[in-house]
Amino acid sequence: MSTMSTTIASTTAPRAVNGTPAKSAPTRNRRNQEIQGLRGMAALLTVVFHVWQQYFVYDRDGAHSPVPNRYANALVSLEVIDLFFVLSAYLLTLSYARAAIDGGSTRPGRVFLFRRAIRIVPLYFLAVTFIWATRNPTLPGEWSDLLHHLTFTQVFDQEQIFYTIGPTWSLSLEIMFYVALVGLGPLAVRACRPLRRRASRVAVCAVGCALLYIGPFIWIAVARYGLDIPHTEWPVYFGPQARFGGFAAGMGLAVAMVALGDRGRLDAKVAIPLRAAALVGLYVLSFAGTEAEDFPTTFYHPLSALLWTLLLYSTIHVRRQGRWHSWLTARWLTGVGLASYSLFVWHEPIMLGLYNAGLLPPDGQEGFPLAVVIVLVVAVAAATVSYWAIEYPASLLGKLKDGKGRSRDFYP
Repeated sequence: MSTMSTTIASTTAPRAVNGTPAKSAPTRNRRNQEIQGLRGMAALLTVVFHVWQQYFVYDRDGAHSPVPNRYANALVSLEVIDLFFVLSAYLLTLSYARAAIDGGSTRPGRVFLFRRAIRIVPLYFLAVTFIWATRNPTLPGEWSDLLHHLTFTQVFDQEQIFYTIGPTWSLSLEIMFYVALVGLGPLAVRACRPLRRRASRVAVCAVGCALLYIGPFIWIAVARYGLDIPHTEWPVYFGPQARFGGFAAGMGLAVAMVALGDRGRLDAKVAIPLRAAALVGLYVLSFAGTEAEDFPTTFYHPLSALLWTLLLYSTIHVRRQGRWHSWLTARWLTGVGLASYSLFVWHEPIMLGLYNAGLLPPDGQEGFPLAVVIVLVVAVAAATVSYWAIEYPASLLGKLKDGKGRSRDFYP
């Protein structure tokens, strides 16, 4: 997910006063590392989830999970896509929330979109074009599939939404969120400007985020219980009208963090139970969703977005760091987080390539654990190379423009 590609430093870097770094710099650096760790954790869990899907066995008796134990299966099948959405929205909304609540300015929309484009598009276009070409060796091939992916519209296609690189359907939503934020952010700033009381400005932003969250919840309820649309109608339940709740939750967290500032930081006796409640809630939600059309499955994503938001809040808004933070900032995990966008993009093609070449264990419960290890090792190695060979060089394109979006003059 592209939340994995969000540049944290650009959105949370402490300001300097008279050339002196802000006192909160160490705290914010730790926070950046914690978010990087969460990003790495989510990317690894995504790989495990897709290997789990690949190793399902289907016969006349139905589908059989590669994890026979129901309790372990609920853990392996836990989807984390909403954590990516929450993280992305939180990081990218912070500057707009600060401008709306405390005044100040934001970068022009064209600068925001340019910076997002150079982080998302180069790797994505290269990967999609390469994978599509290998699967369509003769022209014209599935040209509509390529067109949908290159225009980020595959999420609206019932047949080809999961083609080429299946998980990248979520990047369609990311791009749509960027466009929406460029429109909604300045609108919120203008709406809050006439309000004298800070509490009123916070309330306007919070209500806006709440409405953005409730809208998809209502859409899902009407589609499922009012129109009886089956869950296999992918554009209905995967489109922005159904999945924007994750972004709205992250936007709400950004508003809350700006509103609180350094106030109300949580002690361990409060933060730890909140984290535990969030993690247990996510597990219960996964465990309870046994049928495709039941309530926990139908509303899994908007509910899980709230739980991920609670986990993120109880991670970053604390007084002291503990074991949870030490684990999140472990060097190996933050390293995975650094290359997590590449890991997200490449892991499914790598898994399918290994599987089709006979380099993974055979289907079934016995082969699944070893398959997870093999795919993780190969995919993480490939993602590391991809980050340094593609992502990092592409990020240097940001130097072509200054903070106001004007082309830099390198030869004055």
